[in-house]
Amino acid sequence: MTLSRREGVDIRPTLLRVLTDLYVQASAHSADEEQQFVELTSRLIDEVDDATRAAVRARLAIYPGTPARILDKLGLRRADPGQPTPVASPIPAPAPPAPTARIPTEAELRMAASLSMRPNDAAEISDTFFAASASERARILHNLQDTPLKAAAQIPAARAARAIHILEMAAFAEDIDNFTLELGEALILPSRIAAQVVNDPGGEPLACAMRALDVSSAAFQRILMFLNPEAGSSVNYVYRLSRLYDRLSERSALVMLAAWRGSTMAVARAKYRSSLYDDELHRTRPASSLTRPAVQPGSAPPIRNQKSKS
Repeated sequence: MTLSRREGVDIRPTLLRVLTDLYVQASAHSADEEQQFVELTSRLIDEVDDATRAAVRARLAIYPGTPARILDKLGLRRADPGQPTPVASPIPAPAPPAPTARIPTEAELRMAASLSMRPNDAAEISDTFFAASASERARILHNLQDTPLKAAAQIPAARAARAIHILEMAAFAEDIDNFTLELGEALILPSRIAAQVVNDPGGEPLACAMRALDVSSAAFQRILMFLNPEAGSSVNYVYRLSRLYDRLSERSALVMLAAWRGSTMAVARAKYRSSLYDDELHRTRPASSLTRPAVQPGSAPPIRNQKSKS
């Protein structure tokens, strides 16, 4: 009523919305109420704007008691009372999300699919490698690529770079002693294993050591030629090891490095015999089979002298 008193205000859209809201609030209506609603709304529907007509149409489309005349006027379809309300097809359950492929770290890769190398196994691998021929060594290194044995950790880049520089300088000076010392310190190897790696006539252990330090192919060839001039003057020697070095993977070299380190533990353990419960029994000195005298000292009566008697 307040809006109707104002000049220039159209209350028909508001009136149609209010009538519709009041009508749909009740679940059932009498014949007089339905007739009154039809008479009022049928005139207002043609006189309101499209937005109001669409809002009213949406409210009456879902109301089950909408009169038939209003349904026809709004272009709505009559619902069949005997026909059940169509039910939407069930929404399929969403597929479980695929696990995101996270790139594992290097430490996780080594721990997930690696078997710790026992000292005896490491010593056996090391001894077998040093005793094998050139072709057998190449086959061993190739098989170590796919072995589940745990590889040694990579040498830190800064430490490896410093070691490579010192090794090259020692090789140019033909200083095998300093070369061996630096190699052992860089790879954490005892002097015995480091000397065995450097002085091996085949050269395959040296290739593994250089690959563990990530030495470039050109630097490795220079080391081969200058460290031992007698062997480095052989074209076949340098070419064979260079080709092996290019095919050698870092993992194979690190697994062999772990075997060298583990073999020293086996040697150290062999020096000490484990303590047994009867070790003290074995240490005791066997008792000598001496016959016990019939008369114990001090048990025989003293012999008196005849002179003392008189």
